[in-house]
Amino acid sequence: MRKLFLVLAILLVFCVKSTAAESTSYLSAQDALSKLKAGNERFVKMRVKHPDETKQRRREMRAGQHPFVVILSCSDSRVPLELIFDQGLGDIFEIRNAGNVLNDHVIGSIEYAVMHCGVKLIVIMGHQDCGAIAVTLSGKSETRYIRALEDAIQPAIEKCKRDNLEINPDNVVKEHVAQDIEELIAKDDELVKYMKENGVEIIPAYYSIDTGKVEFLN
Repeated sequence: MRKLFLVLAILLVFCVKSTAAESTSYLSAQDALSKLKAGNERFVKMRVKHPDETKQRRREMRAGQHPFVVILSCSDSRVPLELIFDQGLGDIFEIRNAGNVLNDHVIGSIEYAVMHCGVKLIVIMGHQDCGAIAVTLSGKSETRYIRALEDAIQPAIEKCKRDNLEINPDNVVKEHVAQDIEELIAKDDELVKYMKENGVEIIPAYYSIDTGKVEFLN
């Protein structure tokens, strides 16, 4: 009988650990958004919890990943996603490049997060004082590879002109994020179909380096 109780206790501990490992798995889009907002609020107020950073969490990750959100953002070192959203190991599927530029590899990565990892929320986020945006506005590209970034960002500048918006970094950053979303939807019929059938949502965001606040633009 004592052995039976011991086995049951071990199974109970295992179940609790498994539940903890998957506590953020397959959150709805709105629940995932609420989790991001709560984490960012903690970061802004400097009341961070640093969740999911334990040795146990690291061991749990060997069984697989279950992120609750995929975020395309700029690779700027001042915009570390786990810090500004107060999340930890296995929580955020990150895709980062200079200027949060959309390309085939990025689209494939988003598809993987959504279709293979069960993510229900896609966030595309720009930020204050983006260097890639600044270089594009200056018109001074040093190499053909940096020019490739500018080519991807330039349509946002043209859109600001058409909408009679002031051509400043903030407006261009926000328009570029919106255009990323439009381009993703226009290019990827399979992803759009999957999103409609599985309750996946996509939203734009803007991060203020000054305040630490993330503004979800819609």
